[in-house]
Amino acid sequence: MISSKVIIALDFSERQQVLDLVSGLDPQECRLKVGKELFTSYGPQIVRELQALGFEIFLDLKFHDIPNTVYKAIRAAADLGVWMVNVHASGGRAMLTQARQAINDSQNKPLLIAVTILTSLSVSEVAEIGYGQDLASLVKHLAGLSYECGLDGVVCSAQEANIIKSVTAPGFLTVTPGIRLADATKDDQTRVMTPDAAVKNGADYLVIGRPIAQAQDPLAILHKVNSLLNK
Repeated sequence: MISSKVIIALDFSERQQVLDLVSGLDPQECRLKVGKELFTSYGPQIVRELQALGFEIFLDLKFHDIPNTVYKAIRAAADLGVWMVNVHASGGRAMLTQARQAINDSQNKPLLIAVTILTSLSVSEVAEIGYGQDLASLVKHLAGLSYECGLDGVVCSAQEANIIKSVTAPGFLTVTPGIRLADATKDDQTRVMTPDAAVKNGADYLVIGRPIAQAQDPLAILHKVNSLLNK
């Protein structure tokens, strides 16, 4: 059983870059996130390769489509044997319910989480899109909808994790990107938090990309993060 809360985002387009990184990591100390760039380049085979090395995979494709299409996509992800898969909460109740049903109908049952609002979006950008609620209210609303539809948790900013648990349940998972070490840059994230602060605020899993993946010694940074969280 993996105790680490760290999920390393594999934001690469080249397979060799991925293999070079993971060759120096311990699958007992982290999980891996395969997103759109890597999956579009190499498809299910890269997931299988990483699983063969002992890593559990969060397949981060953020499905958002008509309910039947999402049902079939989730079934395919479950059959691939991934540990976690996600959808967009804004796809609505019918889509979320079908995603949950897909997990129920599958032999392998990955965790199913929903994206509330992308952590790259600022308050002004959320307003520009045309949502009628402010950002905080919208995140809580979409998290509540996901909870009602039987999902296991949501992707959210660590700043919102504790609030989400207060309107859902303590066991409702919060998976938080936008995690940065104290001396790191924000890159394209706007709602960020350090690893230890994120966990104190209710984050269950921390998605960390560039601060580990582009470090000179990724394993040393991973050890540093895990030690911070185990204090």
